[in-house]
Amino acid sequence: MALKRVLIVNKTYPEAGIKLLKTKLEPVIIPHLDHESESILEIKKEIATGFDALIWNTKHRLTGEILDLAGPRLKAVSTMASGIDHIDVNEIVKRNLTLGNTLNVLDDAVADITVGLLIGAARRFKEGIRELESGEWKFGVQWSLGQDIARSTVGIVGLGGIGQAIVRRLKGFDVAKFIYSGRTDKPEAKALGAERVSLEQLLKESDFVILCCPLSKDTKHLINSETLKIMKTTAVLVNIGRGGLIDQKALYDALKDGQIFSAGLDVTSPEPLPKDDPLISLPNCFIIPHLGSATVETRNAMACIAANNILLALDGKPMLYPVF
Repeated sequence: MALKRVLIVNKTYPEAGIKLLKTKLEPVIIPHLDHESESILEIKKEIATGFDALIWNTKHRLTGEILDLAGPRLKAVSTMASGIDHIDVNEIVKRNLTLGNTLNVLDDAVADITVGLLIGAARRFKEGIRELESGEWKFGVQWSLGQDIARSTVGIVGLGGIGQAIVRRLKGFDVAKFIYSGRTDKPEAKALGAERVSLEQLLKESDFVILCCPLSKDTKHLINSETLKIMKTTAVLVNIGRGGLIDQKALYDALKDGQIFSAGLDVTSPEPLPKDDPLISLPNCFIIPHLGSATVETRNAMACIAANNILLALDGKPMLYPVF
């Protein structure tokens, strides 16, 4: 009997996941990368040959058109990410498909890089590196002064698994107060010593504002020209959620005018960010290219969870991390 087939839509999918899939399925990998112009066209061409499952490890949007191309054999889809903003969920529901993600496995890696971004933006790493590389290294007791983490107030927008991991790490930096905003109280908040407040209060009081929430119609451009005005002029903004959480034009203006002190971004809109984007020119905007989950161990674990999501779903069992 022919093996069921699963399409992997980006060739960067780790070998650890492929080995798992091969135990019961026939994996087919599209030999292209997200940034290659033919990638989405290749996905459409390949998917038309018919598959039982998809591993959607790409930034491209999974649409009804693509699901229709897969045909009636399609039963299950898994991302290789925690977020599902690149999935047309209504189209998944309409076709009664099972959808899974890789929630929680990337919490530690993303929390680590959040702390790195926070320190880098607060202590002006980008400016220092530029001066070092250009041979303009200055000296003196008042040169390149940054912001302290000790005795600060840290505001977390979205105290999910990643947000909680960030708080646990920052406790070692002698933060004075942790506050968070979100739709509901988090039961873990009490043990972490974090207090739930409104978004407006969080922005007003925080020395560091960290965005960890999902991107949705309610959170798109959560940080905009109006909300930036609420923040302290000494505040540092860190985004490890999704680029669309911030109105980047408004952020550029705020950083350029000294309305806030600095920003550290692991995510942008679009990705990749064009090299002539105005944000890149700013000395107080420290940007890295979406490296949050980019460790060998974490990406292997994500690939294995995505593979197991598919294996279980095609065997009629619940996924490890089902969205629905």
